Amino acid sequence: MNIKLIFRVLGFLSLVVGIAMLLALIVSLIYGEHDTKAFLFSSGVAAATGGIILLLTKNASRDIGKREGFIIVSLSWIIFSFFGSLPYILSGSIPNFTDAFFETISGFTTTGSSILSDIEALPHGILFWRSLTQWLGGMGIIVLSLAILPVFGIGGMQLFMAEVPGPTPDKISPRIRQTAKTLWIIYLGFTITETLLLWVGGMSFYDAICHSFTTMATGGFSTKQASIGHWDSPFIQYVIVLFMFFAGTNFTLSYIAIKGKFGRVLKDEEFKYYFLFVAGFTILISIGLIFTTSLGIEQAFRDALFQVVSIITTTGFATADYLLWQPILTILIFVLFFFGGSAGSTGGGIKIMRIVILFKNSYYELRRMIHPNAVIPVKFNKHSVDAKIITNVLAFFMLYFVIFGFSTVIFTFIEPDLPSAMGAVATSLGNIGPGLGNVGPAENFAHVAPAGKWFLSFLMLLGRLELFTVLVLFSPTFWKE
Repeated sequence: MNIKLIFRVLGFLSLVVGIAMLLALIVSLIYGEHDTKAFLFSSGVAAATGGIILLLTKNASRDIGKREGFIIVSLSWIIFSFFGSLPYILSGSIPNFTDAFFETISGFTTTGSSILSDIEALPHGILFWRSLTQWLGGMGIIVLSLAILPVFGIGGMQLFMAEVPGPTPDKISPRIRQTAKTLWIIYLGFTITETLLLWVGGMSFYDAICHSFTTMATGGFSTKQASIGHWDSPFIQYVIVLFMFFAGTNFTLSYIAIKGKFGRVLKDEEFKYYFLFVAGFTILISIGLIFTTSLGIEQAFRDALFQVVSIITTTGFATADYLLWQPILTILIFVLFFFGGSAGSTGGGIKIMRIVILFKNSYYELRRMIHPNAVIPVKFNKHSVDAKIITNVLAFFMLYFVIFGFSTVIFTFIEPDLPSAMGAVATSLGNIGPGLGNVGPAENFAHVAPAGKWFLSFLMLLGRLELFTVLVLFSPTFWKE
């Protein structure tokens, strides 16, 4: 194992995090608030640590294998969260290390679960950093690093595969650096466009930037305690719905659409199912709200659409408290906890592609029982799905729900209320944000015991890196030559 290179890459990523903090430092200086020194010191510590490691490992070989890739990607998110928590602690915004780490890893993994009870009281620089952690984590800092510097040499694909979500890596270009660069350009373009629209719609420029960061990352952190419900503006809510939907779409399809090939986008099977799931759940919940509340048709439709898109894309913004709806409507929302966005998007969760492949394979298995001699391949986008991918999908589903079940049982010892425990585990594993019960959209995670916060932090990391990247590190075989 190339230990020296592992440290070199981790050192470089620490340097990137330190540089990123300078953006928050600029915001702090603009507003002249007390968090300036915290950012200056935190940035210096992260950058100096990274710089020292780079100097000590300058002769490292650039040969990266799968094992190095898994270790680097898994450890990098922990390092991001460690350094990223320093501004919270040093500024006094979140003085407790456990809480600060929880808030930071929730940011970088784009989960959006929070321990904050008075968000508006925090300095602008801290809230900007909070949003920026999600924006960096959405597309991935490693993918960003691949885009801006060829520091990973020929082994970049190993890191790309380990960090980018989805059952298969989806490359825009045969060259991994070009793929990473294109993804980040699209990501930045969407962010700028949304910022301008929100600004025109009535948000301050500062709030528009922060919410664009967390929308495109499908993260859900807001600068307001009431989330998007703070702005009673249909325009703002529809703009955010649109960009949440874009963020939950495969970015390769976004690239194809930008090239003007809309026909290919509309023919994409995953996109069609993604759209149908959003439309179907929105219609069902809209009808339910019309008949069980005093909301008008447009308001009921908007509340349903916003919550459905927010949950299925794992963004976690809120304009209404779905726990106050009729139980059947809350159950429909909870079902969406296990969907997720498209493969190759910034959304978390299981992913639409896996769900479609699972249902297709189950249906074809029934047909094979009726016609045992027939060859009935599973097809996706008119191409036969490799048996290895089907096996991977089945294993992922099994692991996901086994982890969800066992984690819920474990968490009930910390949070005895079963709906709250189920919601906390599901929202952490799916990188969603709000859960059920005591951790619903109108509540937060401040009351959770420290052990519970560390446990949920691990689930956030597990969900962001799609189980296998992290779990493989616990296999004895992985560490054998």
